[in-house]
Amino acid sequence: MSMKKSHFVLAGAALVLAYAAPVSAETIQIKIDKLKFSPEQVTVHVGDTIEWVNADFIAHTATARNKAWDVMLAKGKSATTAMTKAGAIDYYCRFHPNMVGKIIVQDT
Repeated sequence: MSMKKSHFVLAGAALVLAYAAPVSAETIQIKIDKLKFSPEQVTVHVGDTIEWVNADFIAHTATARNKAWDVMLAKGKSATTAMTKAGAIDYYCRFHPNMVGKIIVQDT
């Protein structure tokens, strides 16, 4: 095989490997402070994890309207939820229903 041809084959193999490599999951933080979720809306991928951080002075929940999850968060505590299915998920705090947010989960 000529030198030019072998470079072309190696470059092609590297390109295939780059596209075939799995996307690594991320952790996205949603903070609760002053009776608000921040950010109120996030876009994530299947496999990502949401880290809920309650920086408020009282307990809250992060409750999916579709009943996919219900996370209880004491003041000053955190918890995580894995995103396992694509779609839009509206959520709220059961204790404070005016606290709302949305997670858009995309396929990887």
